[in-house]
Amino acid sequence: MNDTPQDHQPEPQPKGSSDGTEPAAPRKGRSRLRNFLLAIDSWIDSTIYSSGVNLRSGWDGFVAFTERFNVQGPGRWAISIASEGMTWGAVGAVLMLALAIPAFRETSDDWLKKAELSVTFLDRYGNMIGERGIRHNDTVPLEEFPDHLIKAVLATEDRRFYEHFGIDIPGTFRAVLSNARAGGVVQGGSSLTQQLAKNLFLSNERTLERKIKEAFLALWLEFHLTKNQILKLYLDRAYMGGGAFGVDAASQYYFGKSARDVNLAEAAMLAGLFKAPSKFAPHVNLPAARGRASVVLDNLVDAGFMTEGQVFGARRNPATPVDRKQDDVPEYYLDYAFNEVKGIVDTLPKSFAERSFIVRTALDPNIQKAADTAVRDSLRQFGKDYGASQSAMVVMEPSGAVRAMVGGRDYGESQFNRATDALRQPGSSFKPYVYTAALMTGKYTPQTIVVDGPICIGNWCPQNYGRSYAGSITLMTALTRSLNTVAVKLAENIGRGRIVDLAHAMGVRSELKITRALPLGAAEVTVLDQATGYAVFANGGMSVAPHAVIELRTPAGEPVWNFAQDGPKSKQVIPPNIIAMINPMLNSVVENGTGRRAMIAGTKVSGKTGTTNAYRDAWFVGFTGNYVGAIWFGNDDYTSTRKMTGGSLPAMTWQKVMAFAHQGIELKPTPGLGNLPPPVLDGAAAQASALQIEGVRRPVTLSPAAAERLMALSARMREAARQPIRRPTAAADPRQMVGPAVSGSN
Repeated sequence: MNDTPQDHQPEPQPKGSSDGTEPAAPRKGRSRLRNFLLAIDSWIDSTIYSSGVNLRSGWDGFVAFTERFNVQGPGRWAISIASEGMTWGAVGAVLMLALAIPAFRETSDDWLKKAELSVTFLDRYGNMIGERGIRHNDTVPLEEFPDHLIKAVLATEDRRFYEHFGIDIPGTFRAVLSNARAGGVVQGGSSLTQQLAKNLFLSNERTLERKIKEAFLALWLEFHLTKNQILKLYLDRAYMGGGAFGVDAASQYYFGKSARDVNLAEAAMLAGLFKAPSKFAPHVNLPAARGRASVVLDNLVDAGFMTEGQVFGARRNPATPVDRKQDDVPEYYLDYAFNEVKGIVDTLPKSFAERSFIVRTALDPNIQKAADTAVRDSLRQFGKDYGASQSAMVVMEPSGAVRAMVGGRDYGESQFNRATDALRQPGSSFKPYVYTAALMTGKYTPQTIVVDGPICIGNWCPQNYGRSYAGSITLMTALTRSLNTVAVKLAENIGRGRIVDLAHAMGVRSELKITRALPLGAAEVTVLDQATGYAVFANGGMSVAPHAVIELRTPAGEPVWNFAQDGPKSKQVIPPNIIAMINPMLNSVVENGTGRRAMIAGTKVSGKTGTTNAYRDAWFVGFTGNYVGAIWFGNDDYTSTRKMTGGSLPAMTWQKVMAFAHQGIELKPTPGLGNLPPPVLDGAAAQASALQIEGVRRPVTLSPAAAERLMALSARMREAARQPIRRPTAAADPRQMVGPAVSGSN
């Protein structure tokens, strides 16, 4: 065979290489990286595997070790339960610590030195009218309290006081079972220490949080104090009614003697006050106090502290407290003034340590008594006929100084102040805000012609009181007749928000919900709100801050606060030219419209009646140049009255009070009305204007002839008052006693 060079051609070389040796370097680098990654992966796998082996080996060793302690049989269950108990105990301890921290924050280094306010109130003439805050005396040592007093307290409040650690667990369970069987709270489960914790650190709110804090604070007290110290604090700090804190202060107040000297019957009555002092206070409800004292005597026997023979004398001769009639004590007014004082004290510098004050108020005791008597008499004479059980009234100066306040028919029955805290719909007595807001737009005057006709907003179609329409009338006539449709049309034209803003600027503090029915008084206000708002009309358009407190002084006489210097400053909220328009319109309501029963001889009266849907609320709010008054009648449970309108009993009662208040004083003109001649009253209105409030005396200068006529009229009125009250009939309806009724919404 012939070999030729063509049979063995060399393989082609990569471009850029002459012999094929240069590309080997990249392949070598990639191989090293791959080997490195494989090594890491191998290390990770090996580590995980070896760790697992070691863990398994260790676990096997641990299991082998614990096998030595393995318990079989019943003992195993005991060990398991104990183990679970320890686990859950640790969880519970952490939870208890979390709950205890907020409770312990209530304590402080000076918790035993905390002092409450002690306030003595004077009327505008400087005469003492009452006290609020603490009436306190803790100077009696525990060993000087009578033995029967200590036993009465322990038998009623905590029989196992010296046995438990602050929380009486058996007593708590016993109370829970008793309450469950009775279907209500008939027995308390709190120990005496828990009650002290509440008195010292907490409020009376019934919440789970408070009960938890109370329990922890009870343990805290038991740790820091001895049993006798806890008992002494409880006897000294508990509220006992009548403004008295502590057993000795209560003994002085109710029996006029030290707690050292009380007998068993008196001790039983005092011990019965701890549960509900406002309910069982003897000066408020003596039968209830004696009934509660009898329960305490039963407890003494049941607890084995005394025998039936030992308590027999106390049963036969119950305690008789000192006579402390509250007829002349303005309790509602004092509550209002005390809340005002607390607000003032909160604004004082923290460095000011004084807690006792002498406060001069704006109270006029004569007007206050007249208001109390008029409200009480109106409810007694006509309340049943009208189906009304409650009333509230505020009388103030146009400056905002509150001269009198009635918060309800009987403070002893209910301490709820309906003059300051009850939110009720004002009805048409809200319309002056609507008309004033309309006048302030500049588009209306009292003589502007408006159309009283049907109006619907969506599916809501308000109607007038008489379900009729007057057609084209002036704005003054519309307010005089209290026409609903006109008020709604005005609100639609000017905007409801404008009305709410004006009412708030005039001193109405309650929240006013903006609804379609707002101009008809569907929002809720207080009696004090209405008196404050109308005071702006009475003083020429200046805002006012309602207040009872005139000045605050220390017991040493040092001035602390004065309303003229430190109180809120007034500002113009309604221009004088608008006042000159709205006040004659409100005067026309009284002299020509729904408020005729409020007329006072010799005095120009302006105001507005108000009646709500279903006759639930009836109002009259009015003013003169001297005073502003707002009065409400109704029921606490919002049930309807028997067609009571604001122009009936409210206007009549308002007239009695204000006619008396204007006797013997310099009459001031009402802004916008000037010194216009007084109205001439018809016979019935004149009689109402001349009504005197029994038991109230004011200096009045009368001619002999006038005095003789007044005495004869008073004699006839007293004779009429002694006649039996009959149900309203067509011939004898109390709603027709004074003046003719006027058609239209009231």
